[in-house]
Amino acid sequence: MQWTDRIRQVKIWLVVVAVAITATSLYVSHRLVEDLQKEERTKMEIWAEAMRVFTEADEDTDLSLVSKVIEGNNTIPVVVLSNDGQVLDYSNIEDTTNLAQRMLTHGDSIRISPYQVLCFEESTMLKRLTQYPYWALGIVTIFGAVAVFALLVSKRAEQNKVWVGLSKETAHQLGTPISSLMAWVEVLKESYPNDEMIPEMAKDVKRLERIAERFSKIGSLPEPVDTSLNDVLDHVIEYMDKRTSQKVAIRGHYPDHPVIARINASLFEWVFENLCKNAVDAMEGGVGRIDLWLLEEDDTIAIEVVDTGKGIRKKDVKNVFRPGFTTKTRGWGLGLSLAKRIVEEYHKGHIYVKESELGRGTTFRIELKATAK
Repeated sequence: MQWTDRIRQVKIWLVVVAVAITATSLYVSHRLVEDLQKEERTKMEIWAEAMRVFTEADEDTDLSLVSKVIEGNNTIPVVVLSNDGQVLDYSNIEDTTNLAQRMLTHGDSIRISPYQVLCFEESTMLKRLTQYPYWALGIVTIFGAVAVFALLVSKRAEQNKVWVGLSKETAHQLGTPISSLMAWVEVLKESYPNDEMIPEMAKDVKRLERIAERFSKIGSLPEPVDTSLNDVLDHVIEYMDKRTSQKVAIRGHYPDHPVIARINASLFEWVFENLCKNAVDAMEGGVGRIDLWLLEEDDTIAIEVVDTGKGIRKKDVKNVFRPGFTTKTRGWGLGLSLAKRIVEEYHKGHIYVKESELGRGTTFRIELKATAK
C-alpha cells in the first residue's frame, strides 16, 4: 500500500508541475501579446497623427517624413472613415465586404480630425501569436496523452509477460514434488489402510495438483464449458469452511434450480477462494460472516461476495485490483489482480467493489453474461 501511495503522490506532483509549466507559458504569452497590442496601438496613434498632418498640410509643409510613416504600415489593417461611415481610405485589408460596419464593431478607433476617424485591427502576426499558445498546448497535450498511453500499454504487456512466465514456471516447479507426494500417499494408503488422516492428505495433494493446473493456464485461453455455478460455489464453501476459523460462517444463497454459465470451473473457483480469503483476513481473527449470493438478472448472472470485515477505505477502492496493492503486512497483492484478469479477460465478465463501509464490511460483485437457453 505504501508503494502504491508513493506512486500516486509522484503522479500528483508530475501533474502539478505540468500544470504550473503550462500556466506559466500561457501567462508569459499573454503578457507578450499585451505588449505587442500596446506597441501596435502606439504605431496607429503615430499613423493617425501622420494622417492628420497630411490632411491639414499646406504648400510649405514637408511631407516626406509623413509619407514614410503612412507608407510604412504594411501589417496592421486600417480604415479611414468619415463621420457618416463612408470609407475614405484603407490599407492591408483583403475582404472589403461591410468594411465600415465590421471595423466599427470589431476594431479599435482613433480620432484623426473632427471629420475623420481611424479604425484598425490586430495584425495577422499578432492574431497568430495570440492563438499559438493554445495550439501548442493542444498539440503537447495530444502528444503527451499518446505517449502515456503507449507507455502504459508497453508496461502492461511487459507485466503480462512476467506474470505468465512466473505462473508457468511455478506450475512446472510444483509438478515434480506433487507427483512425488501423490506416490507417497499411495504408499501410506497401503501401509496404513485404516488411518483417517491419509484421505485428508490425499485431498490436499489433489488440491495442490489443481493449483498447479491453474497456474499453468495463466496466459492461455481457458476452455469454458456450461457449468453449474451452484456446484462451483458449493466446492468453494466446502474447501474454505474446513480451513477457516469457526468464528467465521460461510454461507451460500442460490436459486432452487442450477444456474448455468459458460466458464472454466477451476479458474472461477480460484476467484471465489481469493475473495473469501481476503474477506477472512479483513475480519482479523474476529467473529464474522461471508455470504455468497447467486443472482439471475435478465440476461446477466451476478455473484456477490458479502463480508462483515473491516471494509476498504474510499481512496483504496480503485486500487484493490492493481497488481502489488495490499493492506496486509504479508502477501504479494496479486490475488485480486489475477481474479480481475480471470473474470474480465478470460470470461468477458465484470468484477468490481459494489460497496464498502469501514467497520461494516465489503461487497464484491461479479457479473457474467447468461448462457442462452
